[in-house]
Amino acid sequence: MKKCLFVATVVKKHINVFHLPYLKMFQENGWETHVCARNDFEEPEKCEIPYCNRHFDFPFERNPLKKNNIKTFFLLRKLILEEKYDVIHCHTPMAAVLCRLAAIKARKKLGTRVIYTAHGFHFYNGAPLVNWLFYYPMEWLCSFFTDTLITINLEDYERAKKHFHAKETTYVPGVGVDTEKLFSMEIDRAEKRKELGLSESEIAVLSVGELNDNKNHETILRAIGMLEDKPTYVICGTGPKAEPLSALAKELGVKLILLGYRTDAQEICRTCDIFAFPSKREGLSVSLMEAMAAGMPCIVSSIRGNTDLIKDGIGGFLYNTMDAAGFSEGLRILAANGALRQKMGETNREAVKKFDIKMVSAKMESIYVGI
Repeated sequence: MKKCLFVATVVKKHINVFHLPYLKMFQENGWETHVCARNDFEEPEKCEIPYCNRHFDFPFERNPLKKNNIKTFFLLRKLILEEKYDVIHCHTPMAAVLCRLAAIKARKKLGTRVIYTAHGFHFYNGAPLVNWLFYYPMEWLCSFFTDTLITINLEDYERAKKHFHAKETTYVPGVGVDTEKLFSMEIDRAEKRKELGLSESEIAVLSVGELNDNKNHETILRAIGMLEDKPTYVICGTGPKAEPLSALAKELGVKLILLGYRTDAQEICRTCDIFAFPSKREGLSVSLMEAMAAGMPCIVSSIRGNTDLIKDGIGGFLYNTMDAAGFSEGLRILAANGALRQKMGETNREAVKKFDIKMVSAKMESIYVGI
């Protein structure tokens, strides 16, 4: 029986969110499937990975300077040589670097094929210099040990194709979203708004993402604070910025609803009025694609990935990441114009079809074919 290994930093917030369809595909084709990722479940005993025959809980760290990554490298190298995988598909920056270095001997002696999906390089147009100095050389070096490099946005694809050395570099439009499910989803909007603490009359701005510096929710709070008629700001996500965001909202007089980690974010998209996504860095956001599929107008930062999805003035508005005044103007326009919100939402529903899970899966199958 052929064996494949999927590697990422964490299980719950990465493997189980993005890669179950491909684990399922391998199993249905008679493969034994293994996953190597840190168990990030709040209750570790509840860790479960569908379509996975074996899980290896290694202490991956996102921070490249953490000592655990050295330990993980040696554990990973031993695992790869012992299990003799036919295919390894790695994800997330540090896990992918460790994995590709750990698999050098297996590629040479066993013919193991190593695939890497870059979900958004840490170096990008406008990235801090330190990102370029640290992450770019790492990715350049590891590209020599990569059979297939998959990029999910056009900026990364052009850069990787031109400067890196993987045997094959290809573009896949994200990890895909189930547009049919989102198009056909039926919910009781009034009841859902009541559950969330929203009245029928108030305009609700929604963001989905961790409460951290990169997601930049503070800029949307400040943008709302500039408005006379302030919409309510709803955020799905957890993270270290929860208390500072709550304090800022109180200071600005903004109604902020922090929902924490939610499994019903798609339903919440159908309940709110405007999607705000002011991130500083993204690859190709599933949250943004789900909002588009739910028919939401989107007000987003003008960064790679977001610009692949939203066209300024057509599906929403694009602004520089820290331009609170710009975001405020976009919110004012959308909050006051229901017809425009509907028109932009319908445009987004059509545009996101190019990123449907079926199209992405077909592309991935073509990459895996012949393995």
